[in-house]
Amino acid sequence: QRQLVESGGGSVQAGGSLRLSCAASRYTYSSRCMGWFHQAPGKEREGVATIYTGGDSTYYADSVKGRFTISQDNAKNTVYLQMNSLSPEDTAMYYCAATQGGACWNPLRSAEFRYWGQGTQVTVSS
Repeated sequence: QRQLVESGGGSVQAGGSLRLSCAASRYTYSSRCMGWFHQAPGKEREGVATIYTGGDSTYYADSVKGRFTISQDNAKNTVYLQMNSLSPEDTAMYYCAATQGGACWNPLRSAEFRYWGQGTQVTVSS
């Protein structure tokens, strides 16, 4: 009922691009916010980009502004993360997440998110 499935990760060279997809169940997609988080080995999980599913308001970490774009396809219950100009600093596991309902006070804070996907690995080499 609250399924999130990420795909699209892989290995690319610096400067390359990847597009991540997060396919959500209809009920999960009813969450106010869906977002992308990443976690590198030995580091905390950090918010990358979040979108309000009921509209198109977006939020980005400073480190990815101008390079990453989050978008949604409501008909497909899918959220995307287009990642351009990738650098080795972007190497991490990327997780899709959704809030529980109508609340999304801090859209880049992991504690706001109730449901999580399994993650997809992004590796950027120089």
